[in-house]
Amino acid sequence: MSVNKQDQKQSILSRIGNAFGDKLATFLNKPRDSYTTFSTLSIEQLNESLLPGDLLLIEGDSRISTAIKYLTQSTWSHVCIYIGDKPNMLPLLEADLVDGVCTVPLEKYAGFNMRICRPFGLTKNDNEALLAFVTSRIGMQYDTKNIIDLMRYLLPTPPVPLHFRRRLLEFGSGDPTKAICSTLIAQAFQSIRYPILPLKIQEDKLTETAELPARGFSRLKPKIFTNSRLEKKHYSHFIPRDFDLSPYFEIVKPTLKKGFNYKDIQWVDQNQDDTRQSHAK
Repeated sequence: MSVNKQDQKQSILSRIGNAFGDKLATFLNKPRDSYTTFSTLSIEQLNESLLPGDLLLIEGDSRISTAIKYLTQSTWSHVCIYIGDKPNMLPLLEADLVDGVCTVPLEKYAGFNMRICRPFGLTKNDNEALLAFVTSRIGMQYDTKNIIDLMRYLLPTPPVPLHFRRRLLEFGSGDPTKAICSTLIAQAFQSIRYPILPLKIQEDKLTETAELPARGFSRLKPKIFTNSRLEKKHYSHFIPRDFDLSPYFEIVKPTLKKGFNYKDIQWVDQNQDDTRQSHAK
């Protein structure tokens, strides 16, 4: 077979694969009927609380969200980054299954369960570099390499051992023109050397001595310190849950910022309690 015929064959297979992938992505992106809310935030609360560089973890309601939540054993199936007010851009940036890397309004996730994660102590320069990294990826396709694998785990009892679930979401196609939501954001933070869930590598042991009192006289007791460094995990190993688990991201709760008082809550059965208290008196 000539080179031209091989190229034509690959081109035809590529077009068929892309067409199938587009239809599959549209199917998986459709919302399910049942969705329970527990921590919804209003658009006003988000506007007042979010800062550029903040992450918004989302519990999605789509078919693929259900698979991701099962495989990662987590509430969170999607992550966006808040880029703020930028010319010709909407405030949230994400890697969407259908639209690829794009910006969307906050209203897209109105009524969804979500959590705000904030990187702690970012310098102005690093924050600008972080936002520049993600905005430069706008227009990239979503990496759909693992969608076929995910489909089989949409069943009520997916036949997947626990220790294999996470690896199903690791290692995308490796194509630099494609992205996954958590992978893109992990790459962005690693580009400025901000930790997410790094590995601790122990190195040389350093020994010092300390003078301690013992029965009226002093003695020297050795103290051993372990010198360790942090090593980055590959960016394709990250899932939305990792930003919630990371000790380097602050959890921001808008409902508590303005002075929460649990005594102000009006409960459904409050009238019954008030009646009982009045009778008791």
